[in-house]
Amino acid sequence: MTMVCHRPEGLEQLEAQTNFTKQELQVLYRGFKNVCCTECPSGVVNEETFKHIYAQFFPHGDASTYAHYLFNAFDTRNNGSIKFEDFVMGLSTLLRGTVREKLEWTFHLYDINKDGFINKEEMTEIVRAIYDMMGKYTYPALKGDVPKQHVDAFFQDENMMRSMQLFENVM
Repeated sequence: MTMVCHRPEGLEQLEAQTNFTKQELQVLYRGFKNVCCTECPSGVVNEETFKHIYAQFFPHGDASTYAHYLFNAFDTRNNGSIKFEDFVMGLSTLLRGTVREKLEWTFHLYDINKDGFINKEEMTEIVRAIYDMMGKYTYPALKGDVPKQHVDAFFQDENMMRSMQLFENVM
């Protein structure tokens, strides 16, 4: 049985769509391919594989929930897989996008139910996932439901709420 490996459409096209040079894209592709050849020979990453790869960066915690949300943010076509193009487009936004592009990408990550709003429950889920991912080495040591406490404080901060409303109006 022969495995068909996904190859990106063209580096020139990706160069035009991202904030990376052709040389940077080649390096990124080699890295993506090296990880994918081991974990997913097709070159297309599914959610379970993404979680497995992501967990290796956080060995002292449980990264599965945060990796789930992150996978959904990279899976812009909502087809349950991430190609190199999907990955590099998101990475370009996060590393070299404008402030607005970064905010929009992050908003998409936090808007779990994709209704165009980030509510307390969604924020709590993301913050809890981040704390779980950091694991037992979070400093200071967590007591009680710290993620919920932090989100409650965030939503009570009038300046922060005004900023969120301004951002919502811009979007």
